[in-house]
Amino acid sequence: MRELALFPLSIVAFPGEAVNLHIFEPRYKSLINDCLSSKSTFGIPAFILNKIELGTEVEIVEVTKTYEDGRMDIKTKALSIFNVDEFWNPWGDFDYAGGKVEYLPVSDESTDLNKLYEFKEMVAKLFVWLGETDAPDISTISSVFDIGHKIGLKPEEEYALLKMSEENERLDYSIKHLEHLLPALERAQNAQERIKQNGHFKHLDPLKF
Repeated sequence: MRELALFPLSIVAFPGEAVNLHIFEPRYKSLINDCLSSKSTFGIPAFILNKIELGTEVEIVEVTKTYEDGRMDIKTKALSIFNVDEFWNPWGDFDYAGGKVEYLPVSDESTDLNKLYEFKEMVAKLFVWLGETDAPDISTISSVFDIGHKIGLKPEEEYALLKMSEENERLDYSIKHLEHLLPALERAQNAQERIKQNGHFKHLDPLKF
């Protein structure tokens, strides 16, 4: 358990992903400058269910732009998931928030490769349906976290993924989601094609009785 500067946001940051942020509030400009000076990390609690409970530690990778008024564009990388045991706003003498956090244990369970393969196949089908031209290489996916923001989950569903400690549990959850989503996309496309046909002259073969 440790104390960590906290930057609550209405997003879910998955471990390993790049999180780009535009920093404009004075207190969070202070937070970033303090982290840069001390080469320390900060946490992004996911304010999704109207509470501060679960979040992800991030490290600053690069400050890509600094504006005259002190605003910044920064690149960060998400690291470990934590529970917020205590939340303080402000945090001691700082003008930004902080808290006492406990990191979630990393599971030592082996990933079910059959489930992973099924998940990747379904993701590939999803990208075909969506006509995704900037799709990542499916062969590089080794975890749901690698692609979690691109499979049509609601924020609260992404939050549910973050709470799961086992990769196989995340795979089951995501596969079930895609099993509902893919047929829905097919039905929507068929409905769209039928709608386009309305009002047009149709050549129909007469039924023979």
